[in-house]
Amino acid sequence: MTLLVLAEDDDDIRVLAARILRRAGFTVIEAVDGAEALTAVHQHRPTAVVSDIDMPRMSGVELCMALRGDPATEDLPVVFVSGSLTPGDTRPAQAGATAVLLKPFLPADLVACVEKTLHGGHHDGAEPAVCP
Repeated sequence: MTLLVLAEDDDDIRVLAARILRRAGFTVIEAVDGAEALTAVHQHRPTAVVSDIDMPRMSGVELCMALRGDPATEDLPVVFVSGSLTPGDTRPAQAGATAVLLKPFLPADLVACVEKTLHGGHHDGAEPAVCP
């Protein structure tokens, strides 16, 4: 099974996203913010991270930058799932995100985005892919 860390501060969205990903066959470790997700990444060594951007304590941008700054996690795929991004927002690219999915999303789009990210290789410094 593919292990994911899911960072989302909204309880309803986190539970829903985790359920969608689990039904698609992923093993999901839930985190309520970036700081908890960073700890989970170091403890569990997931295959990818799915993260909201705007969270307390540590944002998704800060989480992604921390992962990119650590040789052990610098190539870990990171999918940002956010409702706060506007056209031209440079935060995902600056943080080194692998892909971006906008909220609200369809369950199939979340699964497709994660699968595309996993099969598309690791972050190579390019612009993040924008999922449907």
